[in-house]
Amino acid sequence: MAKLYFYYASMNAGKSTTLLQADFNYRERGMATMLFTAAIDDRYAKGTITSRLDVSANATTFDPETDIAAIVAAAHAHEKVACVLVDEAQFLTSAQVDQLAHLADVVGIPVLAYGLRTDFQADLFPGSARLLALADSLVELKSVCECGRKATMNLRVDEQGRAVVAGAQTEIGGNDRYVALCRKHFVAARQASAAAGA
Repeated sequence: MAKLYFYYASMNAGKSTTLLQADFNYRERGMATMLFTAAIDDRYAKGTITSRLDVSANATTFDPETDIAAIVAAAHAHEKVACVLVDEAQFLTSAQVDQLAHLADVVGIPVLAYGLRTDFQADLFPGSARLLALADSLVELKSVCECGRKATMNLRVDEQGRAVVAGAQTEIGGNDRYVALCRKHFVAARQASAAAGA
């Protein structure tokens, strides 16, 4: 039976690298896959999933209006799709996560979704919340805080490296805008920034 998997982590934990490795494993065995990534993520070339190890693959972009299930079903009718892999899954809508569950449950295609669990304020993204509710398997990928403990939080920083404590939930960025920290250092950095009036 096909399953819906949610691989979640903080920034810089290797989510895209892990996705690309899974895709390679399927393709090496002659199986077709479909890759999706968020259209809003403009850090690299549009329509590509790129890891920090400089490995990349082409992908179909999605935005809130994209019917992922319909795209996969159309492709599956021409060539059997062995697996669907979704990067930046935190940007999925709840309805799109339901579509992924449908692909696993009804169409019989395994779906591997990779994304952040929480935003820079430690709040769940809507897509991540729905994945946590529906996924058959939840897998935490590990990242490391500056202190050596497991990093679970995503600290947004300004140009001077100070914690940003307010703003829109989504702001695309990499190491220039986000730092993965353990909860203790995440809270301490936000408190220090708030106390300094930043």
